[in-house]
Amino acid sequence: MLFCSKLGDIVNVLEINKCPLCGKEQFDEVMVCTDHYATGESFRICRCKTCGFLFTQSAPAETEIGRYYESPDYISHSDTRSGLINRIYHQVRQHMLSRKAHLIKRYSGLSQGHLLDIGTGTGYFSHFMKKKGWEVNATEKSSQARLFAQEHFGLKVDSPETLGAYKDKAFDVITLWHVMEHLEHLNETWETLSRLLKDRGVLIVAVPNPDSFDAQKYGKMWAAYDVPRHLWHFTPSAMQQFGIKHGFILTERRPMPFDAFYVSMLTEKYQGHPFPFFRGLFTGCQAWFASLVKKDRSSSMIYVFRKK
Repeated sequence: MLFCSKLGDIVNVLEINKCPLCGKEQFDEVMVCTDHYATGESFRICRCKTCGFLFTQSAPAETEIGRYYESPDYISHSDTRSGLINRIYHQVRQHMLSRKAHLIKRYSGLSQGHLLDIGTGTGYFSHFMKKKGWEVNATEKSSQARLFAQEHFGLKVDSPETLGAYKDKAFDVITLWHVMEHLEHLNETWETLSRLLKDRGVLIVAVPNPDSFDAQKYGKMWAAYDVPRHLWHFTPSAMQQFGIKHGFILTERRPMPFDAFYVSMLTEKYQGHPFPFFRGLFTGCQAWFASLVKKDRSSSMIYVFRKK
């Protein structure tokens, strides 16, 4: 599916020659997006002609991608509170922690259990669940974020390589909150999730939605394309098909309407428009109402899976 080549100053580049969803080999270029966070470089987003799956072509491989996360503005790793938009992000996150915990209790039927949070970032969610009485394992590839989680919350956060050492069927719940779109080895990740989850366990995945109202409005400027850090761009249909491919049943999908406000504010900022907060707030309200009419138009979606 993937092979590495050289592109400009990037030594190892992911060239996708087979669709990771359907295995076909014919793609269309959909748009060219800019990395507004770190480098200003441009990357192509392509679509499989057969199944419609969207992905970033010629993104840096794992050996190269680190510098694209090094911006102090990358909030999930730096925890920055600089600027109004990032302060709003922190306020919304506190609210969402309780909603996530409620979601887990509702779909797992458990008040306590063994939870794995993949890509825990700076550790807020893992810490919150530990305080709720859950036994939590967490992984994170950013050493900076792992250090923050340890210093601020006393969390022991593993590197992603340790997933292979976890016991089969060890977890009641596995969560990936805005993580799967970053993972280079996509199908291998799904296989690992199937191995680690208990037979009656629950898998919860949250990802941006390129079918959303705000994505359609902003096009290539939509901040949640976030190239090249986001390798994959999951529509609701694609996410369901990945689950089926790896032995999961999609039992529920839920909108994340707050994401539209943050993403729209960032997009307005990237576009250089005056008053990005207010312009983004207006689009966020439009997106909110659009998701009330049809939840699959939400800026981000939460997918709840069980094993077949």
